[in-house]
Amino acid sequence: MFWLKDMFRALYPVYKYLNLLSVDVALGAVCCALFFARLLKVSVLPFGLMSLGLTVWIIYTVDHLLDARQMKKKASTARHQFHQEYFSRLMVVVIIASLVNAVLIFFIRRPVFWGGVLLVICVGAYLLIHRFLKFPKEIFIAILYTLGVLLPSASVTALPAQQWPWVIVIQFMFTALLNLLIFSWFDAAKDTRDGTRSFVTMVHAKNSRVIIWTIIIINILVGLFFFNGPPTCIIIAMNVVLAAIFAFEKKFVRNEYFRLLGDGVFFLPIIYMWL
Repeated sequence: MFWLKDMFRALYPVYKYLNLLSVDVALGAVCCALFFARLLKVSVLPFGLMSLGLTVWIIYTVDHLLDARQMKKKASTARHQFHQEYFSRLMVVVIIASLVNAVLIFFIRRPVFWGGVLLVICVGAYLLIHRFLKFPKEIFIAILYTLGVLLPSASVTALPAQQWPWVIVIQFMFTALLNLLIFSWFDAAKDTRDGTRSFVTMVHAKNSRVIIWTIIIINILVGLFFFNGPPTCIIIAMNVVLAAIFAFEKKFVRNEYFRLLGDGVFFLPIIYMWL
């Protein structure tokens, strides 16, 4: 078992760097898109997956850059510090990624393209107005993230809407929301210092704890009640991991392990591809 610890120590700095760059979030979105593609009986083209990964990365990076830019002093979180320090370089990479994405869209299916255009408009509207919203941004992000990973398959599936795994879709959306709420919980003190609004700073810690645990319990119970084999097991496993992070917050707050493991749960759906 010692070799596992050594491997973890060696890989941890690399994964943490990828996490700061939101690369793991983009790859997790691709894994989830493949998960839903199988559920909706669709073969997703590589160009669509590449475009999805780039789009997710661009959205998350732009959001972090906007947060970093509006801060008048050095950020409290490592993520925002990173985006403050490398703001100009990251903007160049975002522009390059956007140009590559503009080329990729010519190779994706037309229904996916038009669905993507609509989603980009929604994302653009969110980025423009979310600084002025009095509604927790985590809810909007969870909805947009779910729509994004569904897009490559939902826009071309031949499966009738009544046969879609709607319970799994809704559970996934609440899992994405849960991920963001838990991150908001861990970052609450830093967000307050930086003047950044989040779910916890708006709702307050005591209420936030109750809401987070309520979502965890309901999401797991819904899965058990509407059990749908391996897909349900994966969603429940994602929620159990997030619940463990929240329950043992003192262990996971160190070195921001909560963020690495919390984003890592979105790699779990890829297991379904091998079942």
